Amino acid sequence: MRSVLNQVSRRALALLDQAIGAEQPKLYFNQQGEFKAIFDQLPQLHRKYRPTPWLSNTHAHLLYFDLIKKRSIHLKYDQIDQLTMQDGGITGIAWFGMDLPPETPTIVVMHTITGTPDSMRELVQDLHQYTGWRIALCLRRGHAGLPMPVAKINLFGSTADLREQLDDIQEKYPVSPLYGMGSSAGTGLLVRYLGEQGIDTPLKAAFALCPGYNTELGFKHVHPFYSKMMTKKLFQKFVEPYRQTWQNTASLSKVMQSKTLLDFEQAYFEMAGFQDYDSYNQSTNPIYVFEKIEIPLLVLNAEDDPVCHIRNFEPYKSVVSQMRSVAVVTTKKGSHCGFYEGLKETHSWAAKLAADFFLLDASKTAA
Repeated sequence: MRSVLNQVSRRALALLDQAIGAEQPKLYFNQQGEFKAIFDQLPQLHRKYRPTPWLSNTHAHLLYFDLIKKRSIHLKYDQIDQLTMQDGGITGIAWFGMDLPPETPTIVVMHTITGTPDSMRELVQDLHQYTGWRIALCLRRGHAGLPMPVAKINLFGSTADLREQLDDIQEKYPVSPLYGMGSSAGTGLLVRYLGEQGIDTPLKAAFALCPGYNTELGFKHVHPFYSKMMTKKLFQKFVEPYRQTWQNTASLSKVMQSKTLLDFEQAYFEMAGFQDYDSYNQSTNPIYVFEKIEIPLLVLNAEDDPVCHIRNFEPYKSVVSQMRSVAVVTTKKGSHCGFYEGLKETHSWAAKLAADFFLLDASKTAA
């Protein structure tokens, strides 16, 4: 009788898995590189990712992430610092876990395209809970209502600004090992920085959540609804509050005609401090320096992501298979930056994977 019940149970689970799209993650990496040993020690990757059943639809998953879950997180940052960059521009760092011992590792988080301390609370909380480490959320120019004394923003961030932010973090915690995590647009900054720096970086390892890879092409594949909605957010966050700042920007009228993210990205290069679109791309697009990354970088994409479409990864599968320090994980479900699992209590499968990856690297270093 027990055998029959077990068979029925297994069959029912198989049917549920089929209905919600539960599958074991796909792994793309160099078999002779360092990730073979790493993957052997990450048990999450050797069993199915089962999304929350009522979030198996990509749009339901994303709307839950954006409109419900992250707004339900109550987290108070220790402090938010404003930093003056060398050119007079203002960035910031939101801190959590400043009272931890000075040798505690710090995760440097690079936020989403319109990210703020409030919108990033869930990821900050998850990473802290899973690792027990300090979190430093690096805020880009114009985010979270920061003053903008210099007329310059960048959707994907500035590696020069990030270097100054990392210097500030190291000055505060000189014996704290650093790890890097980028979310969505923040992955562009993370990967561009890692490629520019090679081995010359204080970051020990890094995790890229839902990247778009080639920033010149990635916005072409964003679902039309989200593209239009996010373009309106760009106006609301970075243009309208700073009208005085942009008054001498000749291309502003063209930027304001943008209807999609692709339109905006191709028109706003002057606002990013460049004379033309080509020079902007040469200085910003992470794909041009992708193959120069030297530290371990784990990348996660969902195949049903309506914002950073999985087809963005297709041209780089063969490249990743030759890189010793970079690996990509894809899941059938997960939508954009959600990756929820659980029934009543949802939690991020992705945040747990990132935390375990960092903890594994830290344990190897300690050994």
